[in-house]
Amino acid sequence: MSHTKQARRQHADAAAARSEKRAMDNISDQLNRTHPMIWKPHATVAAVIHRDDQYLIVEELIDGERVFNQPAGHLEDRESLQEAIIREVREETAWLFEPQYLLGIYRWRHPVKGNTHLRTTFVGTVSDHRSDQPLDEGITGAHWCTREQLLHSHTRLRSNLVLRCIDDYLAGQRAPLEILHDVD
Repeated sequence: MSHTKQARRQHADAAAARSEKRAMDNISDQLNRTHPMIWKPHATVAAVIHRDDQYLIVEELIDGERVFNQPAGHLEDRESLQEAIIREVREETAWLFEPQYLLGIYRWRHPVKGNTHLRTTFVGTVSDHRSDQPLDEGITGAHWCTREQLLHSHTRLRSNLVLRCIDDYLAGQRAPLEILHDVD
C-alpha cells in the first residue's frame, strides 16, 4: 500500500473512531438526562443475639435522639458479610460475635430521608466480652432487653426492623450460612 493510501486509511479510521465516540457520548448524555444516577441501596448487616429471654441491643445517638437497635452497620469494601457483622458487633458492644445462621435479607426505606437499606441479618452467639473496650462512635451503651421491654419502647426503636427481626427469629426463620458466597 502506498504512503498516500495508508495515510488516507489512518485518517478515515481516526474519523470513524471520533464519530463512534461522539455517538457513544450522545447515548451516555441521553442516559444521564433520563437516568441521572444509578440507584444504590446502603448495604448493611445486623445481628440478633438471644440469651436468657433477652436480646443484645445497642443504644445509639441518631440525629440527636437516643434510639435502640440491633448491633448493625455498613458493609465495608472488600469485607465479607460475616466479617462485617463480626466487626460491627465487636465495635458496638465489645462482644465477640459468632454467626450461626442467616435470619433474612430485609429492604427498608427510611420514612423521612427516603434512603433505602438492604440489611443482611444474622443470628448467633457472643463471648469474650471486653468491658474496658470503648464502644463505636455514637453508641451510648449495649443492653440486654426482653422483647416486651423493646415493645414498650417502640417509639425509641431506630426502625421497625428491630422487632421484625426478633419476631422472625422467634418464628424459627433460619437459613444456613453456606448460602452466602464471596466470589472474587
